[in-house]
Amino acid sequence: MAAKVISPIKPRVSQYGVDPKYVTKRISDYPEMTSVKLKELFADTPDVIYPSEKGIAAIRENVIKALEKVDMSMIKPGDSVNILASHHGFTLLGGEPYAEVLKTVREVIAERTGATDIRLRAGVGLRFRETEEYIKAFGLDVAFNGKAKGVAPIDKGIPIETEIGTLYGIAAVYDADWIVHVHNSDVREVHFHRHVDRAVKPFGMSYARIETRSTYHQNLGPRGANFTARAIFASEFVQSKFAFATFMNMSPAGVVSIEADNDLLALNEKITADGLRYYGKIMTLLGEIDECIAGLDFPAPVPYVFAAGVIFANFVGANVDLFDLDNPLPPYTWYTEAFYDKSGKPLIENVPPVNPAIKMVVHNYAWGGYPSAFFAHQIPTVVVGREQADLMDRDPQNLDYMKYAVIARDLDSAMAYAYKVAKTDKVIIFDGAAGGLNCSESLAEYLKAKAPEVSRRVDQELLPKWLRQRGIDPNIFKK
Repeated sequence: MAAKVISPIKPRVSQYGVDPKYVTKRISDYPEMTSVKLKELFADTPDVIYPSEKGIAAIRENVIKALEKVDMSMIKPGDSVNILASHHGFTLLGGEPYAEVLKTVREVIAERTGATDIRLRAGVGLRFRETEEYIKAFGLDVAFNGKAKGVAPIDKGIPIETEIGTLYGIAAVYDADWIVHVHNSDVREVHFHRHVDRAVKPFGMSYARIETRSTYHQNLGPRGANFTARAIFASEFVQSKFAFATFMNMSPAGVVSIEADNDLLALNEKITADGLRYYGKIMTLLGEIDECIAGLDFPAPVPYVFAAGVIFANFVGANVDLFDLDNPLPPYTWYTEAFYDKSGKPLIENVPPVNPAIKMVVHNYAWGGYPSAFFAHQIPTVVVGREQADLMDRDPQNLDYMKYAVIARDLDSAMAYAYKVAKTDKVIIFDGAAGGLNCSESLAEYLKAKAPEVSRRVDQELLPKWLRQRGIDPNIFKK
């Protein structure tokens, strides 16, 4: 008997997505859909503290415990403190765990240091009002006594002198005596950062002005620009304000632990190693899929919807080993970041195509707010409902999305169309199912058959290589 599906993440009220009332059916509702727990695929999937029987209390308990070893003596009672956050933490497991980390860090700082001027500065990507929505939704404005603020890359900047020249941060991020970096280790955009300096990245992204962020994407290319975030963090200005960091240490199954340290680079090495160990197998397994329909059904922009803890953008490039630094930039990054000729083809020769296993995309529920026409241009796409099509048409970043996609009246029509055109019954659903993934029974059986060999290959061949490429001892997990 097939396993029951895992409850997908609920639609969220946001200016970047359709009203949840228009999401009348989820892809996981169909009888041919089932679920696979990550522990079924890989027995060494780590246990998690959340989701768990303790619920959100487990997050608070582990934050308090992790902070016991952190030195906060530099923070005096009259000092101001900015707790720094990034928007994507709120997309993990519904957002409540990350919000609880932020609240608990604030409480512990206040209790241990006597400081009362503790603020939240929550950065964003291209959806400039997104963290303002999260601040209200999770009561962070109340928890921070009215001192919670969303910051965007177009806000007032501040020059930061670094070893490579002047770069620019967001002034509001650095307008306190001390900063506390609160983030997570979800690998997220491996197609961009290639899992290099993951813990430091926000200093060149969420906390940076648009001019410096653009260095990451346009000027140097993602892999070449990783050092800009490291340069900002290493600057005398930032170091004079940096107190400590606290991370949700993630696996595809959930929150494994809470990690905190005054030494961000030491923390960076740990989450780099853990990220490769925890995400390497599922990302390699998804790259083994030979054909499928991809269903988007999650409250985030097209590339950032989740299945098995992996974002859709990584699946689009899964035909290349995204962790292997011997590979050039993966298909997704090449296509979106490189120059094009007049016919629309990349100027660089021998660029691999996007994942050919994706035969069609069913866009049941996903947001705008990120340039996504590329996906509809590269992969046949059917969008469910006129309301969702209109949303994309009105989005300045997606004016061409519907130029390449077709509209279905409802989800039933979209799925029937997808099955007919794609000629496969394998379906993977990017709906944020916690602890596993929702998919068709046919794909579930396929993944189970492929998992043992993937597990062996990652353990014996790929993981040691990935670690060595990042200067980490392959025996780190045996110590």
